[in-house]
Amino acid sequence: MKRDDIIYPELSYKIVGILYDVYNEIGAGHREKYYQNAISQAFKNNNIEFKEQVYFPLKYKEKIVGKCFFDFLIDNKMVLEIKKGSIFPKQNIDQLYEYLRLSKLKLGIIANFTRNGVYTKRIVNIR
Repeated sequence: MKRDDIIYPELSYKIVGILYDVYNEIGAGHREKYYQNAISQAFKNNNIEFKEQVYFPLKYKEKIVGKCFFDFLIDNKMVLEIKKGSIFPKQNIDQLYEYLRLSKLKLGIIANFTRNGVYTKRIVNIR
């Protein structure tokens, strides 16, 4: 039975599959940038539309007061953030939620690359 309440299920499934493939190919212990480079190549190989290090300004009364950079903007629909570590710190979840709120996007994925594998968490913008 197909659920209607899951945001971008097919795209999310593809992205998570790519993250596992990258981890299985290059393993643990690398810098975030190396994982990002490998993910970028995998997106190209799988014909997934994406942009890297996407600048998004934080504004107050039309004045730029800060800068955000998404690791990946996928298909102009979702944000993917790459992290290293074995847990999902509240700080990382809050960061991704803020990106979603600012960009008015509905879905983000955090990928934590650890010694024991890659773990993902979907963050939904309910506003």
